[in-house]
Amino acid sequence: MGSPEEAIEINILERRLLAGSTSNEYSDADDDTILYSASFEEMEDNYVKYQTAQWILYSLLLMLAWGIGVFMLLYLPIRRRILRKDFQSRKLYVTTNAIIYKVTRPLSFPCFGVLKKEKHVLLPSVADIVIEQGYLQSFFGIYSVRIENARVRRPASDDVQIQGIAHPRAFRKAVLTHISNMRSEGFSQQASVNDDPQSLVSGPQPGTWMSPYGDMILHKLEEVESSIKKVHAWIEKQARKAEPVV
Repeated sequence: MGSPEEAIEINILERRLLAGSTSNEYSDADDDTILYSASFEEMEDNYVKYQTAQWILYSLLLMLAWGIGVFMLLYLPIRRRILRKDFQSRKLYVTTNAIIYKVTRPLSFPCFGVLKKEKHVLLPSVADIVIEQGYLQSFFGIYSVRIENARVRRPASDDVQIQGIAHPRAFRKAVLTHISNMRSEGFSQQASVNDDPQSLVSGPQPGTWMSPYGDMILHKLEEVESSIKKVHAWIEKQARKAEPVV
């Protein structure tokens, strides 16, 4: 029997922007320098316990309603195995340009294969890193991290949400600090260009700023000037004809 089929979910557009290439192919060797790597290992047991407790609560409610909860309880050992595989595969990086989240998630029945998910969030599009903890999560020390987008043509549902990061505040600090440094560097470069006396005195070089619209305007002005000269010559001609003959 061959290897299991893999369903791959990849945000191709953000990968192209990150790699600066129009090719659909992407390799890990093209990744930028990793500035921070989030940890998940310490929270594996707590995360599995939290998901198990949540599953049991849902099973009991559905058992009282339609009896489906019985099948959910029988499925619990398989679900715990899937949760561990999922959690162990998680990787979260902060690079010089983006936040990269990778996970390999087994399908509901592992014999059907796995789902590979890879998400790239460009740092300039990050508005904030929100740390959340629900009532049940607080019993197991689990936190959820939500990466908010800048809402530029993106719905709120497109925010990336990750559970089980061991040190969520350190991750948030690493992201926001790097974004702040990027913006400071951008402001300093802009200020240095504005303060450069050569750029202020010399101005733009000839031919660097002229647009097609500028060429068209110059052409129209030349036509107007030519028309004025013709009118002026016609007026002089008429004036000479009107002079009395002595």
